[in-house]
Amino acid sequence: MRRRATKPITYAFVDSQNLNLGTQRMGWKLDWRKFREYLRDTYNVTHAYLFIGYMSDNESLYEHMHELGYLIVLKPTVDVSAMHQDPVEGEAANKTADKDSKEPKEKEKPTIKGNVDAELVLYAMKEMPNYDQAIIVSGDGDFFSLAEYLLEQKKLANILTPNWQYSSLLKPFEDKIVRLDQKRRLLAYRDHKKK
Repeated sequence: MRRRATKPITYAFVDSQNLNLGTQRMGWKLDWRKFREYLRDTYNVTHAYLFIGYMSDNESLYEHMHELGYLIVLKPTVDVSAMHQDPVEGEAANKTADKDSKEPKEKEKPTIKGNVDAELVLYAMKEMPNYDQAIIVSGDGDFFSLAEYLLEQKKLANILTPNWQYSSLLKPFEDKIVRLDQKRRLLAYRDHKKK
């Protein structure tokens, strides 16, 4: 009796910030529900790991993403605006600027960074025995080594980039790249309340 061919088990590893900013930069907003369905229907993705920087204000967002079918991996965030100056030098520079400036100082919005690259690579490696194929969702060149390794292991299905402005380091994987800006019609968020 002949065994029926089964679909390969596919996992997706999603750099949420790269995807979110990459689509917004092109003037549209990704519908995360549609994107999860797209991953399932088009690539048979059974597990979609979503890597995201943790901020306590966003608890409901993480719960919502989990309800949509993403496996959420949270990374602690840091305020990088506070890290750009040496505390002693910064203080002296601020006093000088305040003394010379007649204008009131605007309060700067802190720049929050939650770099998820290491976690994404770690999970892709850790989960490797559990999947046949992997999809990397990012246009970030930091994932070159991961893509190269997955390709060597015959486990790289695709790299989904938010737009055409992906890192030149990913050019060797051109035949595996799918640009999500070309799927905008299918994946864009539409607010049905606004008419």
